[in-house]
Amino acid sequence: MATDRVSTGEPASADKLEQLYRAGFHQYLRVAEAIAGGPESGLDAVQEGFARALHYLGDFRGEARLSTWIWACVINAAKTARRPSELRLEEEEMDTATAEDRLSPAVRGLIASLPERQRLALFLRYYADMDYRAIAAVLDVQVGTVGATLNKAHASLRRQLEEVS
Repeated sequence: MATDRVSTGEPASADKLEQLYRAGFHQYLRVAEAIAGGPESGLDAVQEGFARALHYLGDFRGEARLSTWIWACVINAAKTARRPSELRLEEEEMDTATAEDRLSPAVRGLIASLPERQRLALFLRYYADMDYRAIAAVLDVQVGTVGATLNKAHASLRRQLEEVS
């Protein structure tokens, strides 16, 4: 995220957290809504993720960028906010995109059918505009795994789109 002014090893502060919150709120919200199951749950997850980050700010070791750590906090809060029965992302949960980002119902359904890691990687890459290294840190996987995960997601979507047309 371009708004991340904290480099690796630099101490974090509440002011820097606030800057990230203000600058990236809509990105955090879009991803959290998609994971948590709707606008209200997504908003709660963003707020909870940032509240946890503020609470545990002293534990931030600076091994990764602050924005990467925040993304992990927000995603974990969104996963927690999701009801246990909601194992799959429902199509209507993806209606949170802005008008220019809105996908057809068919594409939303195809994305919803992807495994969770593939969906998260897609959201972080295209909604949050994160690079592979940041996605790897958020998902706690190797950078190569991010590439493979996105490749699988793209291939699956491509194959399913070909079957539909």
